[in-house]
Amino acid sequence: MTQGGAARRTVLGAAVLAAGTGMTSLAAGTAFAASASAAGGGHGDKGHRGLPYPTVIGHRGASGYRPEHTLGSYRLALDLGADVVEQDLVPTRDGHLVCRHENEIGGTTDVADHPEFASRRTTKSVDGVSVTGWFTEDFTLAELKTLRAKERIPAVRQRNTLYDGQWAVPTFEEVLRWADREGRRRGERVWLHVETKHPSYFRGLGLGLEEPLARLLRRYGRDGRDAAVFLQSFEPSSIQRLSRLVSAPRVVLLSGAGTRPWDFEQAGDPRTVADLVKPEGLKWIAGFAQGIGPTMDLILPRDAAGRLGTPTTLVKDAHARGLLLHPYTARNENSFLPAEYRRGTDPAAYGDALGAFRTYFEQGIDGIFTDNPDTGLLAAEAFRPGRRPVNG
Repeated sequence: MTQGGAARRTVLGAAVLAAGTGMTSLAAGTAFAASASAAGGGHGDKGHRGLPYPTVIGHRGASGYRPEHTLGSYRLALDLGADVVEQDLVPTRDGHLVCRHENEIGGTTDVADHPEFASRRTTKSVDGVSVTGWFTEDFTLAELKTLRAKERIPAVRQRNTLYDGQWAVPTFEEVLRWADREGRRRGERVWLHVETKHPSYFRGLGLGLEEPLARLLRRYGRDGRDAAVFLQSFEPSSIQRLSRLVSAPRVVLLSGAGTRPWDFEQAGDPRTVADLVKPEGLKWIAGFAQGIGPTMDLILPRDAAGRLGTPTTLVKDAHARGLLLHPYTARNENSFLPAEYRRGTDPAAYGDALGAFRTYFEQGIDGIFTDNPDTGLLAAEAFRPGRRPVNG
């Protein structure tokens, strides 16, 4: 993808500035008030069915404005009105679960600036892909805590680099404690959306993710059917394993139609994502999960020019089997938007993100992952409450 200088809309920038000074934004207050009203005093009261519809999920926090998977990013997501905040989990060498999008941390921490770790740079095959860098499984937690987080795509989000070095890599247990504190402070349970990353790969290293995750969920009271957490993975077998360990709601993530989950590759299962989004595939998923997290292209395909095409029947088919849909990922920058919503030629400038979000919500999705929770909330408010989606 082409990358250039960062840009922001004035109104969204003002909202971020207000949140960064500790002021809870008007949008955040509106979201939490709506949640309390919808669920009789708190959107945890009815489990995930009590969440606002459509649900705004802070993708890696508010990663459009802060380095991803930091407590600063998570906190800002709540301040900007996110209903749920996402974490991706990978393990350290000594078995602690930490929040990083990938186990390779050269792009999201300052590890390259630490000469004591220079010899740990290596090349590995992760889910069949050759990756060079530094990997969490080669560090103890104590070693990892000497590093500082930084912006992953600085050419696109130059303003985010202002916050490089401000936060350490959080453990998932630290996030659970933070979420409990924030919940008490805000008067609402803080919902999390937790992904097991590369679970087959890590299980092969003796670092299985599901068992330590389940232990933490039980320890912090997030293991029940109405727990304020979603569990997600691109590997259906990880979700099946979690279904035997805890009762919290579970979501199968789905990548491009022609791809196969890595656990399917290893098991010799010939099915692709295209098979899983057919009625029989969705019926199979509904046997152990409550939802799917498809890439938006599986709902609204793009043509060769990057413009949106005719919607598929995935929303209708998934809902017919009782599955909710949390597609990914909506962002403000031109480089991530469908062609008809881009504005100008700078790929890092903001396009008509609100227009794109509204088109996504019109499909009847139950929620959306977004790097920009304030944009998502503003667009979602037109569909809350009582608005019927066009494909409903």
